[in-house]
Amino acid sequence: MEFEFWWLLVLPLFFSLGWLAARVDLKQLLAESTALPAAYFKGLNFLITNQQDKAIEAFSEAVQANTESLELHFALGSLFRKRGEVDRAIHLHLHLLEKKALEPQQKLAVTAELAQDYLKAGLLDRAEELFESLDDNRYRQPALRALLEIYVREREWLRAIKAATELERLSGVPFRIEVAHYHCELAVQFQLANDLTAAQSSLTDALHANKNCVRANVLLGDMLVEDKAHKAAIATWKRIEYQKPEYLGLIAPKLLHSFQSLDQTKEGLNLLQGYLQTYQLPSMLKVLFDATLAEQGADQAAKLARNELIKKPSLSTLDQLLQARAILEDSKTQKSQDTQLMQQAVRHAIGNRTTYHCEQCGFKAKYHHWQCPACNAWESLPAEPTNV
Repeated sequence: MEFEFWWLLVLPLFFSLGWLAARVDLKQLLAESTALPAAYFKGLNFLITNQQDKAIEAFSEAVQANTESLELHFALGSLFRKRGEVDRAIHLHLHLLEKKALEPQQKLAVTAELAQDYLKAGLLDRAEELFESLDDNRYRQPALRALLEIYVREREWLRAIKAATELERLSGVPFRIEVAHYHCELAVQFQLANDLTAAQSSLTDALHANKNCVRANVLLGDMLVEDKAHKAAIATWKRIEYQKPEYLGLIAPKLLHSFQSLDQTKEGLNLLQGYLQTYQLPSMLKVLFDATLAEQGADQAAKLARNELIKKPSLSTLDQLLQARAILEDSKTQKSQDTQLMQQAVRHAIGNRTTYHCEQCGFKAKYHHWQCPACNAWESLPAEPTNV
């Protein structure tokens, strides 16, 4: 392409315009910074050094020096919430709404802050009312997230499903796991009300929301057992292998019970043995060992424990082997007494340390929960417990 000499005339003009724009921005920046009270910068410094008490004092001073700045009020209110002084945050934002003439957008911003205060304080009804009033698009997603938290805490599952569905549409973030559990919670409510048809429909909806919802199949199987439909329950629980096989240990006792109810104990033991060989689940081994000991005797139980101990040494499996050996040996012999002493030592070493650890917040639970009792995350506790 041939060079155009008239570009040489245009370039200096572009340079001059750029220099002028930079000077204007610099003047505006300096004007804004000088308008801020010195206490504001002191507060920022205290925040950086994690001195929150002094930061609150500094921002309070800044608010008094510049009562027109909403941003300073919001910063101070956020600090109050973080420090747990929610009553002060509520008073601050209510004062803004009552005493200050606000533009519509400013009033929405203050309302959003006040709603957060009420949520933090546990005043869910007031928080819900304010979040529902934030119909502006800029606040819709955070308001929906807060409303979803409220609905879950209040166990209003239909409203939670609606909020999560809309939030997924607006944000593009999937909520299929959460929605499936909301349907499961509805099913439990219907089951307690003895409305089994509605409960089954809710569990079907849960599987439509998330085809890998293990909990839905667990509950469906439980309902079938109540109807004495053990064969159908077994077929339902078997589907879990194709969803998340690590959860098979949770339903192993249920599976075995249904096989026993059908006089098919051997088939049940064989199924659990197959699961154990394929997935190596410690909870599956415990169920299988106890059932083998009860149904086939200590000799078969000892063989099972010995084989598993060779594959994967562990104190819990050693305890099972010693338990079976103690039964096989004459209790009056020195050998049996030694075995019992070894078993006692192993159990003392193991202790009662089996726990489920939440992967989100680290909460420790003795039993499995679908929702963490501490942080309320769904499916954050593993299917298998750990020994700590």
